Amino acid sequence: MAAADLLLEIGTEEIPARFMPGALKQLQDMCGKFLVEERLAYESMHTYGTPRRLILLVKNLEERQRDLEEKKRGPTSEIAYDEKGNPTKAALGFARKLGIAVEELQLEKTEKGEYLVALHKITGRLAIDLLPEVLPDLLKSISFPKSMYWEKSKVRFARPIRWLLCLYGSQPVQFNYAGLAAGPQTRGHRFLKPDPLDVADTADYFSIMEEASVIVDPVKRSSLIAEGVRAAAHEGGGIACIQEELLQEVTFLVENPQPVFCSFPASYLDLPREVLVTTMQSHQRYFPVEDNQGSLLPHFVAVSNNPSASLENVRGGNERVLKARLADARFFYGEDLKTTLEEKTDKLKHILFQEELGTVYDKTQRLLSLTEFLAGRINAIGENEKKEALRAAYLCKADLGTLMVGEFPELQGVMGKEYALRSGESTGVAEAISEHYRPRFAGDSLPGSKAGALVALADKTDHLAGCFAVGIRPSGSQDPYALRRHSLGLLQILLEYSVEVPVDELLERALSLLKERLKDLQEQEVKGQILEFFRGRLRFYFQESEIDYDIIDAVLATPLKEISFLWQKVLFLQKKRTGNDLQNITIAYSRAANLAYQGEPDYPVQESLLQEEKEKELYYRYLEAKEKLDAALFEKDLNRLFSALVGLKEPLDHFFDDVLVMVDEQEKRLNRLALLREVQKLYLELADFSRIVFSGTY
Repeated sequence: MAAADLLLEIGTEEIPARFMPGALKQLQDMCGKFLVEERLAYESMHTYGTPRRLILLVKNLEERQRDLEEKKRGPTSEIAYDEKGNPTKAALGFARKLGIAVEELQLEKTEKGEYLVALHKITGRLAIDLLPEVLPDLLKSISFPKSMYWEKSKVRFARPIRWLLCLYGSQPVQFNYAGLAAGPQTRGHRFLKPDPLDVADTADYFSIMEEASVIVDPVKRSSLIAEGVRAAAHEGGGIACIQEELLQEVTFLVENPQPVFCSFPASYLDLPREVLVTTMQSHQRYFPVEDNQGSLLPHFVAVSNNPSASLENVRGGNERVLKARLADARFFYGEDLKTTLEEKTDKLKHILFQEELGTVYDKTQRLLSLTEFLAGRINAIGENEKKEALRAAYLCKADLGTLMVGEFPELQGVMGKEYALRSGESTGVAEAISEHYRPRFAGDSLPGSKAGALVALADKTDHLAGCFAVGIRPSGSQDPYALRRHSLGLLQILLEYSVEVPVDELLERALSLLKERLKDLQEQEVKGQILEFFRGRLRFYFQESEIDYDIIDAVLATPLKEISFLWQKVLFLQKKRTGNDLQNITIAYSRAANLAYQGEPDYPVQESLLQEEKEKELYYRYLEAKEKLDAALFEKDLNRLFSALVGLKEPLDHFFDDVLVMVDEQEKRLNRLALLREVQKLYLELADFSRIVFSGTY
């Protein structure tokens, strides 16, 4: 079949830059899904985008759907034919429904009987006829963090849609969406080529857009921006600081980038570097400039979206804006330095953390208690580190009461460190204040000091315990309190620092500190909910580490205690996967577990009721294994623990070969089931081996 390229352009008002990568991915993924469902083959698919347009290009889309042949099942042979073998009304109706002659029907034998069947052929439709039905659903499938509606049909999109260009080769694809009719017209650059432009064929589109001063390919735009920013900084005698996140954002802020070298008064360089960089990058989307030693210079590079504008006007406007922002920052900084960081803690009494959880000062008191609890349980931390951790816990939120953080919230922790040093606090305390927010995002570094790690653990534990206690949970993609990030960060720190405090004890301590504030708090229920939430985060973390899914399931089915030991178990069992011992243990465990559940949970094993030689053998080998296992658990020696469990397979095999468990005598039966239950408990100290999957049956 012949093929042609499909081009779809959704023209809009300027879409927020942070929405664009996700929207383009959705556009490609959903289009691929729709085309597969509609049996339309294609060579490749690409998406492009600027602030004012989302573009989809499907290369060599076949002109017609693939034909589909389906086997339709009808009534049984007894119903389809009468005693003389003539078709009944049921058979005739089935044939008529499919549009075929009754003679074309066939009989097919199945496990459930003999049925009437027919091969039903569905002829593929032309793509040009099908696309107007599919494309509105494609547009509707794109979601955004925030949407709006602007016309009477109340279609929702990130920003109002202003035009729709759609071509299949040289043929316009006509459909209506959001009060607009798709056609062969587009728009150029808002300032340079604002009038409608005709596109005769998909092959012409990219050259037309280039002539219209629009660079539709974000990869090309990003490269041009990076090259232009570096060149502008170099000409000004410096080196551009190009942060990848900022580069991506600026890429989706412009359609035709024009880097402009700018300056600000050198007197502002006495402000902390983080203040200058945050002001330039986060607030103004400028690229800072450094010297060869990595020190900031009083210059920056802005990126304009209007190459035809006067460079002097663009430069002057950006310089005035930044100068005003830096003047504000200098004022805030000067005012904040008039008092010490410790003196600022009183302001936290007037800053609400959460209505039911109290103020930030209340939270600080809980952090102190949790940090002290953790410091008392970790032997590897020295006395000086404990003192630094407790001091940092008291001061870590104090910068929330400063003018600087009030204006630049992203500097919390950063300014805490700066003000701590200015207030005469030790470097260790200052670093811990800064580090306690880590990891702030996926891939961020963990706290680099033990004091910072302790305060971070306390902060994240309190955050999770408090939110769950008042009923705050993540829902789908919504997680306004960043509970997923906090839980994953907490687990990563526990693993990184091999913290041996059981996570359930840590949660119990955190929840106990909330008891007076939350009178109806059901600690055990909330703790169970958080532990279940942790299991989901751990599963994700282990999967990212390429651990087999069944090994993960087996270990996570056991109680969550020390997270670092849990990680050791996962790694250990993954390594054991290639040997025979793991499969032997799995077989032995499954045989015991398949019967053990039928016993009574609290029924004790009574040695006096053990009469058969092989049940006595199993009992004594169980006692021996339990002693070894307890010692191995105390020393966290997984090799010895595993060896003790391997040794139970032989007596278990003998037990099942020679002893009838489900005897009529109740005492004997319950005693043997109790023995199997106790054996099962030993295995569960390592994993629920019933969840480990091997090929074949056993």
